[in-house]
Amino acid sequence: MRTTLIVLTAALLVGCNQKTETQTTETPTGTVETKTTTVTMTVPSIDTTATAEMKADVKAGINNAAAATREAGHDVANGARDAAHATGTAMEATGKAIQKKTTKKH
Repeated sequence: MRTTLIVLTAALLVGCNQKTETQTTETPTGTVETKTTTVTMTVPSIDTTATAEMKADVKAGINNAAAATREAGHDVANGARDAAHATGTAMEATGKAIQKKTTKKH
């Protein structure tokens, strides 16, 4: 809802609020006649307090998303580190077992 309100507000601010059209005609006798029409749109006033609150909410949402992304990245890195350690430990144990079975007894 707030995003829609922000988009609509931005569209109103960016859009033109005045349009002027000019028509020029020439009569058969050589007289030039010009007609100008101006249409003005009234832009409603903007509640700056509400806009500031929405801006703060959007900024807080972005910061929360960034923090969650960083935390997820750390979790993935920690998981990969743990998996690598477990793999190394398993390979070491397997290597010792192979050595034990292949070593000649005298």
